[in-house]
Order: sequence, then structure tokens, then C-alpha cells
Amino acid sequence: MFALSYLRRCLEKSFMPLACECTLGADASLTVKIFDRKTGRVDLVVTGIVMEKLKNADAIARMIEELHDEMQSNTFRRVQVSD
Repeated sequence: MFALSYLRRCLEKSFMPLACECTLGADASLTVKIFDRKTGRVDLVVTGIVMEKLKNADAIARMIEELHDEMQSNTFRRVQVSD
């Protein structure tokens, strides 16, 4: 299992220029919040990540890939309406 600071650095590197907040719950599950540091806009919040499954770099890479997929599936296309 890795330290939260290490996980946060990995996530921030992967989601640049966004920031990341990692919180460990009372039940030892992880909550990850990906957000824009300048505006405060939250792009993704995922709760209930089982820390015990993050035992090596491959497991962290898989989690990051899943978070990217989740973020992409939650993104709406912006439509510009002209007058």
C-alpha cells in the first residue's frame, strides 16, 4: 500500500493541469477528488476505493486509467449557440 501523498502526486501528474485531493475514510476506503485549482470546479469525485488493492504501481496505473474513463464518460459536450 502506498502513502496518500504518493497517490496524489501520481494522480496530479496524470490529470495535469488539474489538482487532486485524496482522503482516507474511517473504513480505510479512499476518496479521490479531481478539480481545477484556479476555479474550484470539480471534475470528478470517486469514493469507496479499496486501498488494499493498490499494492503496486500496476494497480495504481489501472486505477488512474479507470478514473480517466470515468471522467470522460461524465463530460458533456459544450454546445455554442450563436445569435
